[in-house]
Amino acid sequence: MSLAEKHTKIVKEIAYELGFSFCGISKAGFLEEEAPRLEKWLNNGRHGKMAYMENHFDKRLDPTKLVEGSKSVVSLLLNYFPSHNQNAESYKISKYAYGQDYHDVIKNKLRLFLQEIRNRIGEVDGRVFVDSAPVMDKVWAQKSGLGWVGKNGNLIRPQNGSFFFIAELIIDLELQPDGPIKDYCGTCSKCMDSCPTGALDIPYVVDGSKCISYLTIELKDELFSAEFNGKMQNWMFGCDICQDVCPWNRFSKPHSIVEFEPKADLLDMKYKDWEEMTQELFSKLFTGSAVKRTKFSGLKRNIEFLKNHETKK
Repeated sequence: MSLAEKHTKIVKEIAYELGFSFCGISKAGFLEEEAPRLEKWLNNGRHGKMAYMENHFDKRLDPTKLVEGSKSVVSLLLNYFPSHNQNAESYKISKYAYGQDYHDVIKNKLRLFLQEIRNRIGEVDGRVFVDSAPVMDKVWAQKSGLGWVGKNGNLIRPQNGSFFFIAELIIDLELQPDGPIKDYCGTCSKCMDSCPTGALDIPYVVDGSKCISYLTIELKDELFSAEFNGKMQNWMFGCDICQDVCPWNRFSKPHSIVEFEPKADLLDMKYKDWEEMTQELFSKLFTGSAVKRTKFSGLKRNIEFLKNHETKK
C-alpha cells in the first residue's frame, strides 16, 4: 500500500468516525470543463442579484488558489432528511432548515476532522469549507464519485438520494483520488416538469433568478415580481419541490443528528400561526437556525406574498 493510499484510508476512517455519511477524494486542480459553463451561467444572469457569485472567478475554479500548495479535495456528505415533516396546512420551510444552522454544525465537525488528520498523520495544512466560500462543492463531490449532478442541479447519490449537505477539506496532503460515477437521470424530467417558476427549463442548468429558494432567501427586494404570483406553492423559506419529486429520493432515510431536529413547535405551526408570528416567536423558533438569514422582516415579506397570491391547500 502506497503512502497516499494509507493516508486516504485514515482520512476516510476519520470521516465516518465523525458521523459523515460519505467521503470521496479528488485531486486538487483547475476545473477546466466548468470554466466555460460558469462563465456562460453568469453572463446569462442566472445568478439573479447574487452579485457575490461574480467574485473570485479563478478561485471558484481552482482550489490551489484558495489553499496554497493544496493537493487534495476531501468531499463529504451529511444526511439531513427528517423523520417528520411540517403540518400539511402550513407555509413551508425547506427540510435543511428544520434544525440548527448546518454551517455551524458541520464547521465544528470539519475543524475536528482537520485536527484529527494532524494527530494521526502529522503536519497537514488546509482549510475547511461549508457552502460559505467560492468552492464548487457539487462539482467536487461529483468528481470524487459521491454522486452525479442531476438535471435539478443537486448532487444525487444512487440508492441514497439528494438530501445531503456537502462540505470540503482542501489540504496539502497527497491522497488517492476516487473516480466519478455515471449520470443516472436518464430520460426522467420530473424535477423540470414540477418546477412551478421555470427555474429548471434547461436540463442541468438552474436559473437561480427564478428559483424559489433564491426568491425567498437571497432576494432582498421589498416585493416579488408579479410573474411569480400563484407560483410559489406556499414555500416561505427555500424549496424542496425538485428533490421531493426525484425518484432517487424514495431511498432517503432519516438522519440521526440531534442538532438537525426541529424545535418542538415548528412542525405544528399552521397558516394562521405564521401570519400572526411576532419577532419574539421568530427568535424562539429560529435562533441558531439557517432561517435567520432572511431575518424576521424577510420571512414576513414572504408570508405576506403567499397569503395574498397563493391558494392554500
